[in-house]
Amino acid sequence: MSRIQDLAANLAAVRERISKACDAAGRSPGEVTLVAVTKTFPASDVRLLAELGITDVAENRDQEAAAKTTECRDLDLTWHFVGQLQTNKARSVVSYADVVHSVDRARLVKALSRAAVDAERSVRCLIQVSLDEAAPDEEGRGGVHPDGVLALADALDAADALALGGVMAVAPLGADPAPAFARLAEISHSLRAAYPAAKTVSAGMSGDMEQAIVSGATHVRVGTALLGGRRAIVR
Repeated sequence: MSRIQDLAANLAAVRERISKACDAAGRSPGEVTLVAVTKTFPASDVRLLAELGITDVAENRDQEAAAKTTECRDLDLTWHFVGQLQTNKARSVVSYADVVHSVDRARLVKALSRAAVDAERSVRCLIQVSLDEAAPDEEGRGGVHPDGVLALADALDAADALALGGVMAVAPLGADPAPAFARLAEISHSLRAAYPAAKTVSAGMSGDMEQAIVSGATHVRVGTALLGGRRAIVR
């Protein structure tokens, strides 16, 4: 089987999972954006996914993302940055990312805003929420405590060249993701009471996208189920 056939089969399976989850939740599949997480995979895979209709692509490491977005600059894609972000990488990330999912502190808001103003770009930002209150920074996963979401939203709303898009979260390791995603839905609802346009809920990955969709996820970040097991980039 060729690589594009392999990806096409995987994509069909993922879209079927999304469709079934939406049916179970009484939602339309059109409400859920599939974001292909292509970390460790080559730019050639991004091109094949684009041929298959993927419009949203995510990376989690700046060095890899910067190179890959440059190689794929001719494609009409929305690029998402989903990894933990150091402030000293803000300028680089802003140069290619349309959406940053991992905003979790005011200092990062300031760095992104300065970089976006200098680059004359507008960047949509999601607040990463920690759903593991016992160990909010376990393995460097990041995220602001739920109690700090509104204050961070205020900072984003006031920042030049940034747009508050909504929230993002990763389910706690080794636990049933359903309660965590339900909690994220509550947080999103509270945020939208103050900022009605902040409708994005980025939640769910290859192993738990169904639970996230049931709880209202608007974006699912899928890597392994779409591209296969992680491997070194081979061009």
